[in-house]
Amino acid sequence: MSLAQVAAAARRSATLPLTLAVAAVDIDGGETVGVDDRTVLPVASASKLLLLAEVSRRLDSGELLADRPVEVLDEDVADGTGLLRRMGRRGWTVEDLAWLTASVSDNTATNALLRLVGRESTARMAKELGLDRLTLHDKVRDIRGPDVPPAFATGTARDLARLVTHAVRGTMSSPTASARLLEWMRANTDHGLVPALVDHDPYAPGFPNPLADGLLVANKTGTDTGVRSDAGVIVGARRLAYAVVAHWDPALGPSTERAAVHAIRDVGRTLAACARRRAAG
Repeated sequence: MSLAQVAAAARRSATLPLTLAVAAVDIDGGETVGVDDRTVLPVASASKLLLLAEVSRRLDSGELLADRPVEVLDEDVADGTGLLRRMGRRGWTVEDLAWLTASVSDNTATNALLRLVGRESTARMAKELGLDRLTLHDKVRDIRGPDVPPAFATGTARDLARLVTHAVRGTMSSPTASARLLEWMRANTDHGLVPALVDHDPYAPGFPNPLADGLLVANKTGTDTGVRSDAGVIVGARRLAYAVVAHWDPALGPSTERAAVHAIRDVGRTLAACARRRAAG
């Protein structure tokens, strides 16, 4: 089954009042497909993969220690997704913050990690990996006024899928750092976008090796006003890295948001069908 089917699923959204950018990569076979995959869009929390990649690199190199305490400052605290701001203590380790960022997209943990490593380091990581248009512009904020960047992060579906591809191939910065990022992604609790219609067990052991029957998924999602994003890998007979980003005018109302979610899930169902079958030839 060709990844052209994934492109066809993406193009089914062409009549909707939104942009649906899709990129998919057959990790082992080399086949790739993209629909609007070079369009720069707000990508919300899917971009946290870039921050986690840099944290993982630093843990691997010894620049950071997993058990290093990190004080969460008042300036780090942000509403939205996460648990940290609701918890009583303020002392956590680097690894704690990474797990919280990956599993529940914790905005406060994200801000603490970003303050620790700096946006400049994430920009260097992006450049080293050839992710030319994936950028963390700012920390997560409850309100974005005129004096701050209009979006937390922007990027392309192509760059997000390439970042995941590096992690799966072990070429992110080292095999150990790549494996750690995938382990964090595996802990993500939000399977409501691409994996929603994918028959998989999110707790099945063995990742990233394929099961005898069934699929495995590791991913990171993003949600913001007018934005839904998902980047990850589906492991079956084939290993498919993917990224899907939907963007629309929030003034169009909740019906467009629902249409975006349905379109993303349709792409996910098609990706799963491709992952179950080996490439022709």
